[in-house]
Amino acid sequence: MTLIKSISGIRGTIGGKAGESLTPIDIVKFAAAFGTWAQKKTGKSKIVIGRDARISGEMASNLVSNTLIGLGLDVVDLGLSTTPTVEIAVPEEEAAGGIILTASHNPIQWNALKLLNDKGEFISAEDGANVLQIAEKDSYKFSEVLSLGSYKKDDSYIDKHIDQILTLPLVDVEAIKAKNFRIAIDCVNSTGGIAVPKLLKALGVEQIQEFYCEPTGHFPHNPEPLPENLNHICHEIEKGKYDLGIVVDPDVDRLALIQEDGNPFGEEYTLVAVADYVLSNNQGNTVSNLSSSVALKLVTEKKGGSYSSAAVGEVNVVEEMKKTKAVIGGEGNGGIIYPELHYGRDALVGIALFLSHLAKSDKRASRLRASYPNFHISKNKIELTPEINVDDILKEIQKKYSSQKVNTIDGVKIEFGNEWVHLRKSNTEPIIRIYSESDSEATAEHLANKLISDIKDIITAKV
Repeated sequence: MTLIKSISGIRGTIGGKAGESLTPIDIVKFAAAFGTWAQKKTGKSKIVIGRDARISGEMASNLVSNTLIGLGLDVVDLGLSTTPTVEIAVPEEEAAGGIILTASHNPIQWNALKLLNDKGEFISAEDGANVLQIAEKDSYKFSEVLSLGSYKKDDSYIDKHIDQILTLPLVDVEAIKAKNFRIAIDCVNSTGGIAVPKLLKALGVEQIQEFYCEPTGHFPHNPEPLPENLNHICHEIEKGKYDLGIVVDPDVDRLALIQEDGNPFGEEYTLVAVADYVLSNNQGNTVSNLSSSVALKLVTEKKGGSYSSAAVGEVNVVEEMKKTKAVIGGEGNGGIIYPELHYGRDALVGIALFLSHLAKSDKRASRLRASYPNFHISKNKIELTPEINVDDILKEIQKKYSSQKVNTIDGVKIEFGNEWVHLRKSNTEPIIRIYSESDSEATAEHLANKLISDIKDIITAKV
């Protein structure tokens, strides 16, 4: 059993003992802490909630909503929804904040409370620390009977979300409709099964093959949209019946695409392709996290913009996007952040922009992918014993490669021209994650193995 309390929310496995996993007691405690913080921070008394389709969602949602009502807060419950939809609803409702009940790409036994501020954006590190402190000290007070909050169900926001996407100038419904795309989708039996078909139909796509679109919460495969988890839809598409495959994770903030030949477009290249389209129509700056492909930087600079990198985490990317006035940004895991709509990863707006790009490029998906710089990312990790000081190891690595360009805003990233290695420590276990990128898969692996060898040498020297 696992329970992880962090500045961005609380997540864990369902069942077990309070304080050791995500039990009803932990859900109530954290919901009470967040509601107390949000009301004090904003002076508002409304909270928006929504959930993905995982089996524990209804139980968790009932606990959260009734806890907030007990605090005297009014709850607007979107029910089965998506993370970006809740993000849009919070400012629309002029709420104090929002809670999304989703463990994102985690397996079925997990759930989580993701926390939004009154702008519909993930709360900052400082605000998250305040929420954790309130929970730790039980510093919340429930209302008397005549001051209880209210509850309202509103399932209209997915439609509102789609309507807002359709009004975006770069979403070209007529171009998409004219192409008569044949599209297969995999929504892992979560809320993408509600939202994605609605969006595609609104965009004029009539030929849609739905796989795993019943929002039962029984995920048919590992729900993280990585190539190794997409075998079923890839095999279906390689039969030659479809122009594109679309895959989303359970809360619909990550987007993976499959080419017409059955090969993955590449999770790193979802953002690259969408950014290329946006920059072709609206010159500006871009942002991604330190572990994302250098391909975005090259595409941005080719279009006359400036690229910036941020620490890993959506809140960090959003902060850098605001600072640099970026017109598009996101993360290399298929997360698109398009500020003209809102500051949050949104697979739905990603779909609309990508289809507009594909339609107007007059290329097949595989040819579009081939038009971008081709890079390979190797993802590795090295497990350490608990007594080893990870920070000391990263400092030694920084010294060893001081002659190279080194970025230390999030672990240590060493750049060798367009090749790089990024080392980050885990917040929950003694692990160093090692990501490397090169235009050669073999070189990317070599870079990772070289750093792993360096780390082992440092550990040996300290023994």
